[in-house]
Amino acid sequence: MEKKTIVCISCYYKGYDFMDEMNKLGNTVILITSENLKDKNWPWHAIDEIFYMPEIKPSVWNLDHLVQGFSHLMQTRKVDAVIALDDYDVEKAALIRETFRIPGMGQTTHRYFRDKLAMRQKAKDSGINVPEFTAVFNNDEVNDFADTVPAPWVLKPRSEASASGIKKLNSKEDLWDALRHLGEDRHLFLLESFKPGDVYHVDSLTFNKEIVFTSASKYLAPPMEVSHEGGVFRTKTLGKSSGEYKALKEANTKVLSSFGLMNGATHTEFIRSKEDGTYYFLETSSRVGGAHIPDLVEASSNINIWREWAKIENALLREKKYKIPKSTAYYSGLIIALIKDKEADYRQFECKEAVKFLPIEHHAGIVYKSKSAQIIQERLDKAAEKIHSEMLSILPPKSKPSS
Repeated sequence: MEKKTIVCISCYYKGYDFMDEMNKLGNTVILITSENLKDKNWPWHAIDEIFYMPEIKPSVWNLDHLVQGFSHLMQTRKVDAVIALDDYDVEKAALIRETFRIPGMGQTTHRYFRDKLAMRQKAKDSGINVPEFTAVFNNDEVNDFADTVPAPWVLKPRSEASASGIKKLNSKEDLWDALRHLGEDRHLFLLESFKPGDVYHVDSLTFNKEIVFTSASKYLAPPMEVSHEGGVFRTKTLGKSSGEYKALKEANTKVLSSFGLMNGATHTEFIRSKEDGTYYFLETSSRVGGAHIPDLVEASSNINIWREWAKIENALLREKKYKIPKSTAYYSGLIIALIKDKEADYRQFECKEAVKFLPIEHHAGIVYKSKSAQIIQERLDKAAEKIHSEMLSILPPKSKPSS
Protein backbone atom coordinates (compact mmCIF):
# COMPACT_ATOMS: atom_id res chain seq x y z
CA MET A 1 0.00 0.00 0.00
CA GLU A 2 1.40 3.36 -1.05
CA LYS A 3 2.18 5.66 1.85
CA LYS A 4 0.47 9.04 1.85
CA THR A 5 2.14 12.07 3.44
CA ILE A 6 0.05 14.07 5.92
CA VAL A 7 1.26 17.39 7.29
CA CYS A 8 -0.35 18.30 10.63
CA ILE A 9 -0.21 21.93 11.76
CA SER A 10 -0.73 22.74 15.43
CA CYS A 11 0.23 25.67 17.64
CA TYR A 12 -1.23 23.83 20.65
CA TYR A 13 -0.36 20.45 22.12
CA LYS A 14 -3.17 18.32 20.74
CA GLY A 15 -4.03 15.70 18.15
CA TYR A 16 -2.12 12.76 19.68
CA ASP A 17 -4.78 10.22 18.70
CA PHE A 18 -5.12 11.69 15.19
CA MET A 19 -1.42 11.33 14.41
CA ASP A 20 -1.22 7.92 16.06
CA GLU A 21 -4.16 6.68 13.95
CA MET A 22 -2.71 8.13 10.76
CA ASN A 23 0.50 6.25 11.45
CA LYS A 24 -1.39 3.01 12.13
CA LEU A 25 -3.15 3.40 8.79
CA GLY A 26 0.21 3.34 7.04
CA ASN A 27 0.81 7.03 6.39
CA THR A 28 3.80 9.33 6.77
CA VAL A 29 3.11 12.03 9.38
CA ILE A 30 4.90 15.39 9.41
CA LEU A 31 4.17 17.83 12.25
CA ILE A 32 4.67 21.60 12.14
CA THR A 33 4.28 23.11 15.60
CA SER A 34 5.45 25.97 17.83
CA GLU A 35 9.02 26.02 19.15
CA ASN A 36 7.80 26.25 22.73
CA LEU A 37 6.08 22.85 22.42
CA LYS A 38 9.29 20.88 21.79
CA ASP A 39 9.14 19.16 25.16
CA LYS A 40 5.51 18.03 24.97
CA ASN A 41 4.61 14.35 24.90
CA TRP A 42 3.90 14.17 21.17
CA PRO A 43 3.33 10.70 19.65
CA TRP A 44 6.98 10.51 18.60
CA HIS A 45 6.52 6.91 17.42
CA ALA A 46 3.97 8.14 14.85
CA ILE A 47 5.76 11.30 13.66
CA ASP A 48 8.25 10.89 10.82
CA GLU A 49 9.46 14.49 10.80
CA ILE A 50 8.83 17.58 12.91
CA PHE A 51 9.45 21.25 12.13
CA TYR A 52 9.22 24.14 14.59
CA MET A 53 7.95 27.69 14.10
CA PRO A 54 8.78 30.59 16.43
CA GLU A 55 5.73 32.41 17.83
CA ILE A 56 5.38 36.16 17.22
CA LYS A 57 2.80 36.12 20.02
CA PRO A 58 0.79 33.21 21.46
CA SER A 59 -0.48 30.96 18.63
CA VAL A 60 0.69 33.42 15.93
CA TRP A 61 3.42 32.58 13.38
CA ASN A 62 4.95 34.59 10.56
CA LEU A 63 2.88 33.25 7.65
CA ASP A 64 5.42 34.31 5.04
CA HIS A 65 8.04 32.23 6.82
CA LEU A 66 5.60 29.33 7.06
CA VAL A 67 5.02 29.42 3.29
CA GLN A 68 8.77 29.71 2.60
CA GLY A 69 9.52 26.77 4.88
CA PHE A 70 6.76 24.70 3.30
CA SER A 71 8.19 25.49 -0.13
CA HIS A 72 11.50 23.92 0.88
CA LEU A 73 9.68 20.92 2.35
CA MET A 74 7.74 20.38 -0.89
CA GLN A 75 10.94 20.23 -2.97
CA THR A 76 11.77 16.76 -1.65
CA ARG A 77 8.40 15.47 -0.39
CA LYS A 78 5.02 15.00 -2.04
CA VAL A 79 2.41 16.25 0.41
CA ASP A 80 -1.05 14.67 0.05
CA ALA A 81 -2.99 16.47 2.80
CA VAL A 82 -2.62 19.34 5.26
CA ILE A 83 -4.55 19.09 8.53
CA ALA A 84 -5.19 21.90 11.06
CA LEU A 85 -5.34 20.38 14.54
CA ASP A 86 -6.49 23.54 16.35
CA ASP A 87 -8.78 26.46 15.58
CA TYR A 88 -5.81 28.83 15.36
CA ASP A 89 -4.30 26.62 12.64
CA VAL A 90 -7.29 26.60 10.26
CA GLU A 91 -6.09 29.82 8.60
CA LYS A 92 -2.51 28.51 8.32
CA ALA A 93 -3.62 25.24 6.73
CA ALA A 94 -5.95 27.00 4.27
CA LEU A 95 -3.13 29.32 3.19
CA ILE A 96 -0.80 26.36 2.59
CA ARG A 97 -3.45 24.45 0.61
CA GLU A 98 -4.22 27.46 -1.57
CA THR A 99 -0.57 28.33 -2.18
CA PHE A 100 0.54 24.82 -3.07
CA ARG A 101 -2.76 23.63 -4.61
CA ILE A 102 -3.26 20.84 -2.09
CA PRO A 103 -6.84 19.47 -1.88
CA GLY A 104 -8.99 20.49 1.08
CA MET A 105 -10.65 23.57 2.56
CA GLY A 106 -9.34 26.77 0.98
CA GLN A 107 -9.23 30.35 2.18
CA THR A 108 -12.78 31.29 1.12
CA THR A 109 -14.55 28.47 2.97
CA HIS A 110 -12.18 28.59 5.93
CA ARG A 111 -13.45 32.06 6.84
CA TYR A 112 -16.87 30.61 7.63
CA PHE A 113 -15.17 28.36 10.19
CA ARG A 114 -12.75 30.91 11.62
CA ASP A 115 -14.00 34.49 11.23
CA LYS A 116 -17.03 35.11 13.46
CA LEU A 117 -18.18 38.06 11.35
CA ALA A 118 -18.04 36.01 8.14
CA MET A 119 -19.84 33.06 9.75
CA ARG A 120 -22.61 35.29 11.15
CA GLN A 121 -23.19 36.98 7.83
CA LYS A 122 -23.23 33.62 6.03
CA ALA A 123 -25.64 32.17 8.60
CA LYS A 124 -27.96 35.19 8.33
CA ASP A 125 -27.92 35.00 4.53
CA SER A 126 -28.76 31.27 4.80
CA GLY A 127 -31.83 31.86 6.98
CA ILE A 128 -30.19 30.59 10.19
CA ASN A 129 -31.08 32.33 13.45
CA VAL A 130 -28.21 34.46 14.78
CA PRO A 131 -28.11 37.17 17.48
CA GLU A 132 -28.36 40.68 16.03
CA PHE A 133 -24.83 41.79 15.06
CA THR A 134 -22.80 44.40 13.23
CA ALA A 135 -19.27 44.97 12.03
CA VAL A 136 -17.58 47.86 13.88
CA PHE A 137 -15.79 49.39 10.88
CA ASN A 138 -18.11 52.40 10.54
CA ASN A 139 -19.06 54.81 13.36
CA ASP A 140 -22.56 55.52 12.03
CA GLU A 141 -23.36 51.81 11.72
CA VAL A 142 -22.16 51.22 15.28
CA ASN A 143 -24.37 54.05 16.57
CA ASP A 144 -27.37 52.82 14.57
CA PHE A 145 -26.92 49.32 16.04
CA ALA A 146 -26.60 50.65 19.61
CA ASP A 147 -29.70 52.83 19.15
CA THR A 148 -31.88 50.02 17.75
CA VAL A 149 -30.67 46.88 19.57
CA PRO A 150 -31.14 47.07 23.35
CA ALA A 151 -28.08 46.59 25.60
CA PRO A 152 -26.32 44.57 26.85
CA TRP A 153 -24.06 43.74 23.92
CA VAL A 154 -20.88 41.74 23.54
CA LEU A 155 -17.77 42.87 21.69
CA LYS A 156 -16.09 39.74 20.32
CA PRO A 157 -12.78 39.03 18.61
CA ARG A 158 -13.53 37.75 15.11
CA SER A 159 -10.86 35.06 15.24
CA GLU A 160 -10.36 34.03 18.86
CA ALA A 161 -10.94 30.37 19.69
CA SER A 162 -11.91 30.93 23.33
CA ALA A 163 -14.21 33.25 25.26
CA SER A 164 -11.31 35.09 26.90
CA GLY A 165 -11.34 38.16 24.62
CA ILE A 166 -15.09 38.88 24.85
CA LYS A 167 -16.29 42.08 26.57
CA LYS A 168 -19.85 42.52 27.83
CA LEU A 169 -21.09 46.10 27.49
CA ASN A 170 -24.10 47.75 29.11
CA SER A 171 -24.17 51.27 27.60
CA LYS A 172 -23.07 53.30 24.58
CA GLU A 173 -20.45 54.97 26.78
CA ASP A 174 -18.99 51.56 27.63
CA LEU A 175 -19.13 50.59 23.96
CA TRP A 176 -17.22 53.62 22.68
CA ASP A 177 -14.67 53.36 25.50
CA ALA A 178 -14.05 49.75 24.49
CA LEU A 179 -13.72 50.63 20.78
CA ARG A 180 -11.30 53.47 21.53
CA HIS A 181 -9.26 51.09 23.67
CA LEU A 182 -8.98 48.65 20.74
CA GLY A 183 -7.27 51.31 18.62
CA GLU A 184 -5.81 49.86 15.43
CA ASP A 185 -7.25 46.42 16.26
CA ARG A 186 -10.86 47.61 16.11
CA HIS A 187 -11.53 45.96 12.73
CA LEU A 188 -10.69 42.58 14.27
CA PHE A 189 -13.88 42.66 16.40
CA LEU A 190 -17.64 42.48 15.94
CA LEU A 191 -20.55 43.63 18.07
CA GLU A 192 -23.63 41.57 18.81
CA SER A 193 -26.66 41.38 21.07
CA PHE A 194 -26.13 39.52 24.35
CA LYS A 195 -28.77 36.84 24.70
CA PRO A 196 -29.01 35.14 28.10
CA GLY A 197 -29.75 31.45 27.79
CA ASP A 198 -28.43 27.91 27.80
CA VAL A 199 -25.35 27.29 25.65
CA TYR A 200 -24.84 24.02 23.77
CA HIS A 201 -22.13 22.43 21.67
CA VAL A 202 -22.58 19.97 18.81
CA ASP A 203 -19.59 17.82 17.84
CA SER A 204 -19.82 16.01 14.55
CA LEU A 205 -18.01 14.17 11.75
CA THR A 206 -18.71 14.65 8.04
CA PHE A 207 -17.73 12.46 5.09
CA ASN A 208 -18.44 13.57 1.51
CA LYS A 209 -20.95 16.20 2.73
CA GLU A 210 -22.87 13.63 4.84
CA ILE A 211 -22.87 14.11 8.61
CA VAL A 212 -22.09 10.60 9.82
CA PHE A 213 -21.90 11.30 13.56
CA THR A 214 -23.46 13.87 15.88
CA SER A 215 -23.07 14.39 19.62
CA ALA A 216 -24.96 17.24 21.31
CA SER A 217 -24.15 18.54 24.79
CA LYS A 218 -25.18 21.30 27.15
CA TYR A 219 -22.76 23.52 29.06
CA LEU A 220 -23.72 23.80 32.72
CA ALA A 221 -21.78 27.06 33.00
CA PRO A 222 -21.36 29.19 29.86
CA PRO A 223 -17.72 29.24 28.63
CA MET A 224 -17.76 33.06 28.73
CA GLU A 225 -18.66 32.97 32.44
CA VAL A 226 -15.92 30.45 33.27
CA SER A 227 -13.33 32.33 31.20
CA HIS A 228 -14.02 35.69 32.83
CA GLU A 229 -14.76 34.63 36.39
CA GLY A 230 -12.73 31.48 36.86
CA GLY A 231 -14.85 28.74 38.36
CA VAL A 232 -15.81 25.30 37.15
CA PHE A 233 -16.32 24.22 33.54
CA ARG A 234 -19.00 21.56 33.17
CA THR A 235 -20.81 20.01 30.23
CA LYS A 236 -23.06 16.98 29.78
CA THR A 237 -24.32 15.04 26.76
CA LEU A 238 -27.98 15.02 25.73
CA GLY A 239 -30.05 11.93 25.05
CA LYS A 240 -30.86 11.42 21.37
CA SER A 241 -34.59 11.19 22.06
CA SER A 242 -34.69 14.62 23.75
CA GLY A 243 -36.21 17.65 22.09
CA GLU A 244 -32.99 19.59 22.68
CA TYR A 245 -30.90 17.00 20.81
CA LYS A 246 -33.27 16.86 17.84
CA ALA A 247 -33.41 20.66 17.52
CA LEU A 248 -29.63 20.97 17.77
CA LYS A 249 -28.98 18.18 15.25
CA GLU A 250 -31.26 19.90 12.74
CA ALA A 251 -29.66 23.31 13.34
CA ASN A 252 -26.16 21.87 13.06
CA THR A 253 -27.00 20.14 9.77
CA LYS A 254 -28.28 23.42 8.34
CA VAL A 255 -25.13 25.30 9.40
CA LEU A 256 -22.65 22.78 7.98
CA SER A 257 -24.60 22.38 4.75
CA SER A 258 -24.91 26.15 4.25
CA PHE A 259 -21.23 26.73 5.03
CA GLY A 260 -20.10 24.17 2.47
CA LEU A 261 -18.30 21.71 4.73
CA MET A 262 -17.17 18.67 2.75
CA ASN A 263 -15.29 16.51 5.27
CA GLY A 264 -13.84 16.35 8.75
CA ALA A 265 -14.58 17.18 12.37
CA THR A 266 -16.58 20.20 13.53
CA HIS A 267 -17.41 21.84 16.85
CA THR A 268 -20.44 24.16 16.72
CA GLU A 269 -22.09 26.21 19.47
CA PHE A 270 -25.68 27.39 19.87
CA ILE A 271 -27.58 29.31 22.53
CA ARG A 272 -31.24 28.82 23.44
CA SER A 273 -32.66 32.18 24.38
CA LYS A 274 -34.36 32.36 27.76
CA GLU A 275 -36.59 35.08 26.36
CA ASP A 276 -38.13 33.29 23.36
CA GLY A 277 -36.82 29.67 23.46
CA THR A 278 -35.24 30.04 20.00
CA TYR A 279 -31.94 28.32 19.21
CA TYR A 280 -29.43 30.84 17.89
CA PHE A 281 -26.22 29.93 16.10
CA LEU A 282 -23.13 31.27 17.88
CA GLU A 283 -20.07 29.88 16.12
CA THR A 284 -18.56 26.87 14.41
CA SER A 285 -15.07 25.54 13.72
CA SER A 286 -13.63 22.87 11.44
CA ARG A 287 -11.80 21.04 14.21
CA VAL A 288 -12.25 18.76 17.18
CA GLY A 289 -13.60 20.55 20.27
CA GLY A 290 -11.07 21.58 22.93
CA ALA A 291 -11.10 21.39 26.73
CA HIS A 292 -11.24 17.56 26.65
CA ILE A 293 -14.66 17.49 24.98
CA PRO A 294 -13.48 14.47 22.89
CA ASP A 295 -13.21 12.52 26.17
CA LEU A 296 -16.82 13.45 26.98
CA VAL A 297 -17.99 12.33 23.53
CA GLU A 298 -16.06 9.06 23.65
CA ALA A 299 -17.44 8.17 27.09
CA SER A 300 -21.03 8.45 25.86
CA SER A 301 -20.67 7.04 22.34
CA ASN A 302 -17.46 4.99 22.26
CA ILE A 303 -16.52 7.13 19.25
CA ASN A 304 -13.04 8.69 19.39
CA ILE A 305 -13.51 11.77 17.22
CA TRP A 306 -9.77 12.25 16.63
CA ARG A 307 -9.28 8.67 15.36
CA GLU A 308 -12.42 8.66 13.23
CA TRP A 309 -11.39 11.97 11.68
CA ALA A 310 -8.05 10.36 10.77
CA LYS A 311 -9.91 7.43 9.20
CA ILE A 312 -12.05 9.85 7.17
CA GLU A 313 -8.98 11.69 5.86
CA ASN A 314 -7.31 8.36 5.05
CA ALA A 315 -10.39 7.13 3.15
CA LEU A 316 -10.49 10.35 1.12
CA LEU A 317 -6.82 10.08 0.19
CA ARG A 318 -7.22 6.47 -0.93
CA GLU A 319 -10.65 7.02 -2.54
CA LYS A 320 -12.21 4.42 -0.29
CA LYS A 321 -15.56 4.26 1.49
CA TYR A 322 -15.82 5.16 5.16
CA LYS A 323 -18.26 3.79 7.69
CA ILE A 324 -18.38 4.98 11.27
CA PRO A 325 -18.59 2.32 14.01
CA LYS A 326 -21.91 1.85 15.78
CA SER A 327 -22.08 4.22 18.74
CA THR A 328 -23.23 3.44 22.27
CA ALA A 329 -25.96 5.40 24.05
CA TYR A 330 -24.58 6.37 27.45
CA TYR A 331 -24.83 9.75 29.12
CA SER A 332 -21.58 11.43 30.05
CA GLY A 333 -20.41 14.51 31.89
CA LEU A 334 -17.17 16.48 32.04
CA ILE A 335 -15.87 18.79 34.76
CA ILE A 336 -12.64 20.81 34.65
CA ALA A 337 -11.45 23.45 37.10
CA LEU A 338 -8.29 25.38 37.89
CA ILE A 339 -7.05 24.30 41.32
CA LYS A 340 -4.43 25.44 43.84
CA ASP A 341 -2.33 22.27 43.78
CA LYS A 342 -0.17 21.13 40.88
CA GLU A 343 -1.80 17.69 40.88
CA ALA A 344 -5.38 16.88 41.87
CA ASP A 345 -6.06 14.27 44.55
CA TYR A 346 -8.77 12.21 42.87
CA ARG A 347 -9.27 9.64 45.63
CA GLN A 348 -12.29 11.47 47.02
CA PHE A 349 -13.95 11.45 43.57
CA GLU A 350 -13.62 7.73 42.87
CA CYS A 351 -16.89 6.02 41.93
CA LYS A 352 -18.09 3.62 39.24
CA GLU A 353 -19.32 6.51 37.05
CA ALA A 354 -15.90 8.25 37.06
CA VAL A 355 -14.31 6.65 34.00
CA LYS A 356 -11.40 9.04 33.47
CA PHE A 357 -9.33 11.37 35.63
CA LEU A 358 -7.54 13.92 33.44
CA PRO A 359 -3.84 14.49 34.21
CA ILE A 360 -3.68 18.28 33.68
CA GLU A 361 -1.31 20.35 35.84
CA HIS A 362 -3.11 22.71 38.24
CA HIS A 363 -6.49 21.39 37.08
CA ALA A 364 -9.01 18.88 38.29
CA GLY A 365 -10.67 17.08 35.40
CA ILE A 366 -13.13 14.18 35.55
CA VAL A 367 -15.22 12.35 32.95
CA TYR A 368 -18.37 10.54 34.13
CA LYS A 369 -20.41 7.90 32.29
CA SER A 370 -23.78 6.34 33.14
CA LYS A 371 -26.99 4.99 31.66
CA SER A 372 -28.78 7.63 33.76
CA ALA A 373 -28.80 11.34 32.90
CA GLN A 374 -29.86 12.09 36.48
CA ILE A 375 -26.83 10.30 37.95
CA ILE A 376 -24.51 12.26 35.65
CA GLN A 377 -26.07 15.52 36.83
CA GLU A 378 -25.72 14.47 40.48
CA ARG A 379 -22.06 13.52 40.04
CA LEU A 380 -21.27 16.82 38.31
CA ASP A 381 -23.07 18.81 41.02
CA LYS A 382 -21.31 17.02 43.89
CA ALA A 383 -17.90 17.30 42.24
CA ALA A 384 -18.42 21.02 41.55
CA GLU A 385 -19.43 21.61 45.18
CA LYS A 386 -16.36 19.77 46.49
CA ILE A 387 -13.96 21.53 44.11
CA HIS A 388 -15.45 24.94 44.94
CA SER A 389 -15.16 24.46 48.69
CA GLU A 390 -11.79 22.70 48.91
CA MET A 391 -9.67 22.94 45.75
CA LEU A 392 -10.54 25.88 43.51
CA SER A 393 -7.90 28.46 42.65
CA ILE A 394 -9.06 32.04 43.16
CA LEU A 395 -7.41 33.18 39.90
CA PRO A 396 -9.21 32.63 36.58
CA PRO A 397 -7.36 30.39 34.14
CA LYS A 398 -5.01 32.11 31.67
CA SER A 399 -6.12 29.79 28.88
CA LYS A 400 -8.33 26.80 28.31
CA PRO A 401 -6.77 23.40 28.91
CA SER A 402 -5.91 21.78 25.57
CA SER A 403 -7.07 18.33 24.63
